Amino acid sequence: MSRTKRYEQLRDLLAERIHQGVYRCGDRLPSVRQWCQQQGVSMTTAQASFAALEAEGLIEARPRSGYFVTAPVNNTPLPQRSQPEQRPVHVSRWAQVKALVVGSSPQQIRHALANGLPDLRARTLLPLQRLLTQSQRQASLTHFAYDSLAGDAELRHQITHLMSHSGCIRHRDDVVVTTGCQEALAIALRLLTQPGDVVAVDSPAFYGAMQMLEARGLKALEIPTDAEHGISLGALELALEQWPVKAIMVTPTCNNPLGYSMDDQRKKALVELARRHDVAIIEDDVYGDLAYAAPRPRSLAAFDEDGRVLLCSSVSKTLLPGLRLGWLAPGRYRDRALHEKYVSTGSSATLAQSAVAEFMARGHYARHLTTMRRQYRLHRDQMRAWIHQYFPEGTRVSVPSGGFMLWLELPEGFDSIALNQRLVEHQLGVAPGPLFSASGKYQHCLRLNFASTLDDITHAAVRTIGSCAREQLARRPESKAIRVRHDEDKGSSTSGLI
Repeated sequence: MSRTKRYEQLRDLLAERIHQGVYRCGDRLPSVRQWCQQQGVSMTTAQASFAALEAEGLIEARPRSGYFVTAPVNNTPLPQRSQPEQRPVHVSRWAQVKALVVGSSPQQIRHALANGLPDLRARTLLPLQRLLTQSQRQASLTHFAYDSLAGDAELRHQITHLMSHSGCIRHRDDVVVTTGCQEALAIALRLLTQPGDVVAVDSPAFYGAMQMLEARGLKALEIPTDAEHGISLGALELALEQWPVKAIMVTPTCNNPLGYSMDDQRKKALVELARRHDVAIIEDDVYGDLAYAAPRPRSLAAFDEDGRVLLCSSVSKTLLPGLRLGWLAPGRYRDRALHEKYVSTGSSATLAQSAVAEFMARGHYARHLTTMRRQYRLHRDQMRAWIHQYFPEGTRVSVPSGGFMLWLELPEGFDSIALNQRLVEHQLGVAPGPLFSASGKYQHCLRLNFASTLDDITHAAVRTIGSCAREQLARRPESKAIRVRHDEDKGSSTSGLI
């Protein structure tokens, strides 16, 4: 591993500890010598990591005293632990999801705060655009024939390299290329369930996954989830003991929408819990490669010893969603997964596969990830600062460990669906909280995307959303009642003084 890459990893690690509050504003950091010993690196590498953080304004060097944190800490509280229904329920909400995913026009991409789009304008994507053009220009008719059912061999080889970074060691024959992560998740569900079955999910959960349950006639058993530590293992164990759960579907790394990454101990415990109850796990790792800290967190599949974890991912969140390239590592279910792939979409498009494989093989993908992780982390902090400034008092905001999504919890009684209707006149939108629940919970919550450039236009958009949210809360009947009682209290107090 090169010295440059190692110092960048150490810089990201320290930056993440600062943003998570491990080191607070004014705290003294370990000395360069201590940092060398802790991380097993040279003095030059350690000094380079501190210098990079100093250049970003996160720390400062004080003569004969060492390095100190200078970044102001945003003390906005985290969303509270969720309290979903404690029974399996049928999923609905398709009409609202359709309005969100179908109702956006290409002209609104600059304001795509509601959708799951990555930054499509990143300069590190230019080599991929050239490779795509080159692949199309040089393609012969054989490139338009059916590809292998499992997908391009070189792309699957590159995917196994990516998986190894999360501690998951697989052979390329263990991987099936799919039409995005959505198809990978859908195949996994078809392998494990029949209509009417119960699937345990973290809550709130990705609304696309919720709609897969609805389409297959499955019931969702929503498990309480914490914005810092992830799904409640205790609640999950009780659910497994009480209900006939056929599968567990979770996003344990850079979760969408809460942003948490479960630590290794909890991930290992989750896999062990599934083993004891003989239940398979569908792991959505689509944001895992966008973890801010290096090295990236381990996947659940890294702790899987008997093939019960089905790992699903794609390049839709790291590169371009329009490529429609994902993958499934189905473990013990490989042969059945190939059959499901055959009867659903057959082989995948060839040209995009070869271009992405080449992009990865040449090292462009790794460089792109490094750039986007740094960009998204800075965007996260700026967006949280704007929310703290413009949104109603009492708003809680997640601190994602990766990706580009923020989960906001506003005061009880707030209506995120009504907010979205109000924002139409401003050509803006958010992802309302009820979309992320099978039972329509989280009415007072919403999700915001911070991937795109945080320029003056985006700043104004966030300010407008916050202003509309404040106005909506101010119009609540209970708000008026509180003001009346407050005025009466003030009046009675004044009379007493007179």
